[in-house]
Amino acid sequence: KDPWGNTRIAVSATTKINRKDYGLTWNAALETGGILVGEEVAITLEAEFVKA
Repeated sequence: KDPWGNTRIAVSATTKINRKDYGLTWNAALETGGILVGEEVAITLEAEFVKA
């Protein structure tokens, strides 16, 4: 319980996906020889719930 007597729960999750698996294939070459957008996307979820 928090200082006000409410019941709380917090959750956290992380994952990584390949954007090309979802059809996001756009990219642009840089003058220096690299690419503008990487293939790996990091997703982070943080949530807190209070019981009413």
